[in-house]
Amino acid sequence: MKLNYIQQAYTGLHDWWRYIIGVIIAIIGVFIFSGPHMAGILYKQFNNELDMSRMDDTNYLLSLFEPNLNLLFMLLPFAGGLLFLIFAVKLLHKQTFKSLTTSRAKIDWKRVFSMFMVWGVFSSGLVVLDYYLSPEDYVVNFNLNKFLVLAVIAIVLVPLQTSFEEYLFRGYLMQGIGVLVKNKWVPLIITSVVFGMLHIANPEVDKLGKVIMVYYIGTGLFLGIMTLMDKGLELALGFHAANNLFTALLVTADWTAFQTHSILKDTSEPTGAAFADIFMPVFIVFPIILLILGRVYGWKNWKDKLFGQVEEPPKEDYKII
Repeated sequence: MKLNYIQQAYTGLHDWWRYIIGVIIAIIGVFIFSGPHMAGILYKQFNNELDMSRMDDTNYLLSLFEPNLNLLFMLLPFAGGLLFLIFAVKLLHKQTFKSLTTSRAKIDWKRVFSMFMVWGVFSSGLVVLDYYLSPEDYVVNFNLNKFLVLAVIAIVLVPLQTSFEEYLFRGYLMQGIGVLVKNKWVPLIITSVVFGMLHIANPEVDKLGKVIMVYYIGTGLFLGIMTLMDKGLELALGFHAANNLFTALLVTADWTAFQTHSILKDTSEPTGAAFADIFMPVFIVFPIILLILGRVYGWKNWKDKLFGQVEEPPKEDYKII
């Protein structure tokens, strides 16, 4: 019997309390790797450079440091979270990194890089197209030296940031909740909603309103469906990394979480058109992508893969390593 993606949790120790401890361990990693950022804030406080009355203002916090340094501070905690999560999976669950990643015999890196390139080219093309259609909404923000530093930081750390989110939500929690409730749709919904809600502090929410949560939760649902249908994280890893990396390098705005020395800066004020950017991906683009992927990779039995039961396989079909 071939194990599906959620059933991979049975190859390790999967008691419910282990997942609670595992999440706590990952959070500890995030806090430890937040040390440089905290040190920077304390340094500014020591030199009386802080307006303490604005410390709960996300936009103010993003303006405290030079964009490249600020991006480094933002991304390091995710690297720490990923490192500590892998540590928890290995030592607490006795589960392999491969089984957390995929139900295939080995990790399909071709899937990761193919999705990365396809979505990277497509999303970049949309930015370039919008620039040529509405050049008045952009200014060229390119500075070679600062961009090269940005590129190094982003290429190294953005994939770690997106991988942490994927391994935590579509991987660790999807499997853990799945073996607890014995079905697939509950972990899909829970991980998508929690993933979306954790973005509620982003400055985009202040600018566009709570309606943008439709995009964040919808993206989580899209990545979760992709993971369950493809029986692995590979496509979600590639998509998420491309989405964040190409955005960081290509375009920034004063009201986005990623303040970078990107090639372009969007100076337009979000209006009704921005709402199309929220609803169109979730209800049009993402479903089309799923249908295309389904044809390319031969996905079948959608109902069972998304809503079916999660049964513990016979002991002879797996072993705890």
